[in-house]
Amino acid sequence: MTVVMSYVATIEGRGALPFGFREARMRDTDLVIVADGESASDPEFLVDLETARKTADACDVKYRVAETDSALSHADQLIDASYDDSIELLVVGMKRRSPVGKLLTGSFVQRVLLDAQCPVAAVKPPVRAAV
Repeated sequence: MTVVMSYVATIEGRGALPFGFREARMRDTDLVIVADGESASDPEFLVDLETARKTADACDVKYRVAETDSALSHADQLIDASYDDSIELLVVGMKRRSPVGKLLTGSFVQRVLLDAQCPVAAVKPPVRAAV
């Protein structure tokens, strides 16, 4: 079985990475990372992954970066992956919303939540303390 993790180079995407690694570690499985667009070629991508592995205390988790299809949107790639019988969880990062904003979840996250075949964990970024 496998955990699939969405990677988007945003606060929300980076904030969800440790959760994905913890889930893979807890489930004793590997992690497949589906990067949005060209974000996998960003020099900070590998730094984000290694930081998340250390934060999650999951350095023993094996991961791979999935090949992306430029003809498909990021949401479509995740939804397609969710139909693979070996996928047990899909992890996506989402923005924190105000009470009114909660009525309107972002279209990317909403599509994945509604259309994915497997369970989806939508992870909010950590709350920063006011200084």
